[in-house]
Amino acid sequence: QVPLVESGGGLVPPGGSLRLSCAASMRAFSTYPMNWFRPAPGKEREFVAAIVWTGTATYYADYADSVKGRFTISRDNAKNTVYLQMNSLKPEDTAVYYCAAGTPYSGSVLRSAAAFRSWGQGTQVTVSS
Repeated sequence: QVPLVESGGGLVPPGGSLRLSCAASMRAFSTYPMNWFRPAPGKEREFVAAIVWTGTATYYADYADSVKGRFTISRDNAKNTVYLQMNSLKPEDTAVYYCAAGTPYSGSVLRSAAAFRSWGQGTQVTVSS
């Protein structure tokens, strides 16, 4: 397990934007696949977005259908931080958002929360007028 700290949550009106951050402290951060999850009815946590290293100094991003086109995941390896830019927010996006770190050098996108052992404490996002 590695320590992760999320920040950036808050209260925004529908249509608003937020940028979440997840700060990590492990070595070789650039090789870790990083995901964002949020709780969902009937599930412990549902997949939101992932960014994984392809092994050629590039990264691949993947998104849940519910956020595709509105959310963007990115990372700054120099700062050991992954971001989730959330635009056009909807009330149904209201949740605690968690970041998770996968297995180093894994180039696969894993959408199941059960596959991750390293989690942050979460940051609350509330979309309401």
